[in-house]
Formats: sequence, structure tokens, C-alpha cells
Amino acid sequence: MIGTTGGRRTVLVAVRSAVALYRLLDVLPALAGDDRISTCFTLVPGSEFGADALTAVGTAGARIIPWDEARSRTFDLVLVASPKGDLRLLHGHRVLLPHGAGFSKTVRGEGSPGSASGLDPTYLLSGEGGWATVHALAHPHQVDRLRAASPHHGEQAQVVGDPTLERLLASRSLRDRYRAALGTGARQLVAIASTWGPQSLLRQRPDLPAELAAVLPHDTHQLALVVHPNEWARVGAFELREHLAPALDAGMALVGAHEEWAATLIAADALVTDHGSVALYYSAVADRPVIAACDGGDELIAGSPMDQLLGAVPRLGPPQGILRELSAYCPGSGPEAARAAFAEQGHALDRIRQLLYGLLGISAPPMPVKPRTLAAASPTTRTPVAFDVFLDRCGDRVRVNRFPPHTGLPGNHLAVEYGAADERNVQSACLLYRRSLVTTPGPLDAAWTAGSWSAHALDLYPGCQAAAAVLPSGTSVLRVRGDDQLLAVRAEPRIEGGRVVRADPAAALSAVHAWVVKREEPPPAFHCALGDRDFRVVISPATAAEEAQTF
Repeated sequence: MIGTTGGRRTVLVAVRSAVALYRLLDVLPALAGDDRISTCFTLVPGSEFGADALTAVGTAGARIIPWDEARSRTFDLVLVASPKGDLRLLHGHRVLLPHGAGFSKTVRGEGSPGSASGLDPTYLLSGEGGWATVHALAHPHQVDRLRAASPHHGEQAQVVGDPTLERLLASRSLRDRYRAALGTGARQLVAIASTWGPQSLLRQRPDLPAELAAVLPHDTHQLALVVHPNEWARVGAFELREHLAPALDAGMALVGAHEEWAATLIAADALVTDHGSVALYYSAVADRPVIAACDGGDELIAGSPMDQLLGAVPRLGPPQGILRELSAYCPGSGPEAARAAFAEQGHALDRIRQLLYGLLGISAPPMPVKPRTLAAASPTTRTPVAFDVFLDRCGDRVRVNRFPPHTGLPGNHLAVEYGAADERNVQSACLLYRRSLVTTPGPLDAAWTAGSWSAHALDLYPGCQAAAAVLPSGTSVLRVRGDDQLLAVRAEPRIEGGRVVRADPAAALSAVHAWVVKREEPPPAFHCALGDRDFRVVISPATAAEEAQTF
């Protein structure tokens, strides 16, 4: 048996699933910088999600010891984030932390029917009494619920706050960085959150991500999907991406399950959710719109914070109503529900540190403890390269709405990026455009000029009405079939609160197409409307230098 020797303390992090590991990693900064503490990890057997947990521990670079070795040793401290498994076999002061927020969900077919996962007496009780030394909870209401479920365990509870929320709060000033990593720009970012299990969003409404991509214009909105780690483990990353292919092809970002989900919440302007606790974290960080896509069925605990939240926010019926439902959100309803789940905001790591060092029997180091900021997402995303374009021309103003092709009724024309889209779309395009290629010059380099490529494209695809070269400057050189005069098309940027907002040059080209399709000469200047923004588009004869520019 190995215990405390000299002044050194041993800490065991016992994980049963990837989500439990991620929550415990958010706790460990409370012990960081102390070389008197040695930390190792073990996998608690018995979970169907154990393989992903083991992979996640390895990815974190942690030292792993086998379960048989872990239960044969005595540790000064054992940290767990799930009451399930033979944890009574582990020796040492045991601290149980939640692996979600709010204790709002019951898992069908497990433990006591209707009990909140994490507060289920079936898993909290063992032998002559409880196995946990301390239940570290996030809110006083949770102590009351624990006491109601198991009076003995209520006496062992302490309110310390939520260390994962601390990371979100500490990372709010990184919002621009997170949006840049997702490629959001000035668009509205709509996050979609799915928990796991039969009542989750992806099980109840598996087509919703693709349906939303088909109704939210590409130039005004971006989608990002947050999926519970258990769902990643259930189907695997490859199959999950295959299931989501229509939405991913339309530009939706699929973000990672460790810390990327939390960074995405900070970046988001709105959230579509089920009954998973992600919505509580989102609402605790900022008061932005939340809408419910499904109600949780018999998995949602009545009176819980998520039940309160879902009862206060708009419900999403057909996906075409998403903008109406987002505008119906009542400010304050999200944060009010979050306050019922999180106490000690801004102080959780200090409270946890005090608790853990008290159990370790040593004084904490003098340096202050602080949560680590979240890493930006490195999402699975595919930039759309073909669009069904819908035009609404009124005088010198053209409203442009671009959607992925084949997701609804055909638009006024099909605009396709040459060199990026597949041949079927290229052959069907009314408007072809080509962006500058980022290449490393070879020993014998070759490049198209703007004028020569547009002529080549129209020769190659006789059904195409117009072709344009998008130059690095943002100006496009447009050739209309049957017209010898090449046009220079440029959308002027907007200034919004000190920021410069630029439209995609391809959207401006589609706006010009409102005249091209009618064989009319476009005006020297007009307004292109993308959502609630107007961009002034200037058209002039292309100069010889612009025609000759390589790209």
C-alpha cells in the first residue's frame, strides 16, 4: 500500500467517460504549480463509453495506471465526476463532482426510476453507507436535492461552484478569436446543442442541422454543432460526420467535444438546444437568444434548471420559423435559469482549492489560482462552393440570398466557384467565378490572367451566362457572354462601430446577375442587400491592368 511519504501527496483521477474526464481536467488547475502533488489517472471499468475515455486520457498526455493497480493502492485524494462504477474499491478521500450542470436529466433504465443522473441513491449508496467523502456541488439547491434523495449524503455536501463555467467566464474576452477560428466573420453564429440518448436533438430531429442550413442564408448566418461526448463515442467520429454530411457540405461547423464546445458558446449569437446542460452554460455567460428544438421527454427532471429554461424560451417548430422564434426570445429568461444552476460564479476554483488542500492536509501555495482560458475550435467544416441564388431587384437595390444547392426550390441562378466545386455543378452554372489560388510557384510557373480565364470558361461551358475572376484585391473582372466589354465589380466595405465589414465578392457578382439575366446593362452603382446590411457595389469598365492581372 502506497500513501503519503514525506511531504508528498498522491492524487488519483478516476474517469469513467470522456465527459467526466473533461470536467475533472477543469478542476486540476486548483492543484497546478505544486510539486508536492503527484497525479495519475485510471479508467473506471463498466461504461460503454470507456474506450473514448481511455483515448481522451491518452490525448491529454496523462499518466495512466491500470484499474487493478489503482484499487490496490491508497491515495491521499481521489477525484471522480460520476458516481457509477465500483468506486468503493478506491482508497483515499473521495471527492465527487458533477459532470454536467443542473442535475436536470434522468437516464432511462438506470438506477432509481426518475432520479436525476448524478443524484441517484442507487449509485450514491454502497455497503454501510456512502463512499464519497465530499459531494462538491455547484449550487445550494443541489444540496437540498441531494439531501432529499439521500439524507446521509446531504451532510457530506459542499457548495464550491462549477469549474467549467469558470473557464467560460474567464474566456469571454476571447470571443473575437473564437469567431475568427470558426470563420464566422460578421455573420450571426447559431449554435446547435445535442445531448446524448434517445431524447437528444440528433435522435429526435436528426435532419434539423441540414434543414436550418437550407433556410438560413449563407451570407448572414453560420451554424455550429455541439455534440455530447457520449454521442461521439456511440457512433464514432467518422459515422457522425457521414450522418451530418448535408449540413457540413452546407458550411456547418462540427466542433470538438473537449473545450471547443465551450469556446463555440462564447462565439455564438444564438443557441438551438435540447434538454442538455450546454444551454445553462451558454445562458450563464451572456443573455443571448435560446430556442428549444425538443422538450426532453421523460428524461427531463421536472423543476430542474433546464426544465425552467425550456419552459421560458420559444419552441422551434418547422425550421422555417427559426428567425421568428429567435426574435421571440425574452431577454433575461436564460440567465435566470442559469442562476438556479450555478453559485459562487468567479470563485469556484478558489472554493475547490480550499476543499482539496484541506483534504490533502497541506497548505495551498501562495500564488493565486485562476481558470485556464479555452482553446479555439479547429472544426470540421466545408466552405460551400456552389449556391442557389435568390434575387429580389427593386430599382437600384438587389437583395441576395444564397443557399446550398439542391436543398429547396431552385433559385434565380446557380453560382459556382470554378476549381472548387464538382463538375456537375460547374456544368449547370449560370455564373462561374474563380478565386485566386494560393500556390507555391514551381520551376516553370503558369497562371491565368483575369481576362483570358473568363473567356476560356465561357468557351468551355456554353450554358454559362457570365464568368468572373475574383482578384486578391476584392475586385472581380466579369465577362458577360456576348459582350466584348469586361466589367470591374467591387463591393465597397461598410463601417460598423469602428469595424470594417466586407461582403463576399461572389455575392456582389450574383447581384449583378439580376441585370445580366435580363440582358440589361447594369448601372454604374447599386446597393446589394445581404440580410440587414446594404453594400454599395460599383461597376466600371475593367482597365487593361485589371484584365491582365494574374490570379
